[in-house]
Amino acid sequence: MSQAKCGNTVKVHFTGRLENGEVFTSSRESEPLEFTLGGGQVIPGFEKAVTGMELGETKTVNLPPEEAYGPRQEDLVVDVKKSNFPEDLTPLTGEQLEIPQEDGEPLKVAVVDVSGDTVTLDANHPLAGYTVTFTIILVAVK
Repeated sequence: MSQAKCGNTVKVHFTGRLENGEVFTSSRESEPLEFTLGGGQVIPGFEKAVTGMELGETKTVNLPPEEAYGPRQEDLVVDVKKSNFPEDLTPLTGEQLEIPQEDGEPLKVAVVDVSGDTVTLDANHPLAGYTVTFTIILVAVK
C-alpha cells in the first residue's frame, strides 16, 4: 500500500466539524482536495494528520486552534471611521470585505458592527479560536 509522506501529492476527501458537530466544510459532494505534503498549502494539523496515512485509510482528528486556524487575536479587531470607506460603499454587519494592502494582496475582513460613524472590522479567520474535527479519507498518493 502507498503511504503518504512529505513531498507526495495527495488527494483526500474530508469533512470538518465544530465541537457541537456542525459541519463547516466538506469535499464529499465535490472533487477531493489535492495538495503536496510539506508544501504548507493546508492548515498544519490537517497536513500532519495526512502524513503517514495509507491509501484508502480513514482518520478522524481533533485539532486545537494552534493546529487549525490559529488562536483568536483581539488586535485584529479594529474600529474604523465610516469616512475612511469609499463613498459608494455602505458597510453592513455580517458583510465580508477585502481591503487592499500595500503589497497588493487583499486582506479579508468581516464587518462585525456598524455604530454611528464607526465600523468594527475583524481580520481573524472565521474559525480562529475554535477546536475543529476533521474526518479524512486518503484517496490518492503520487
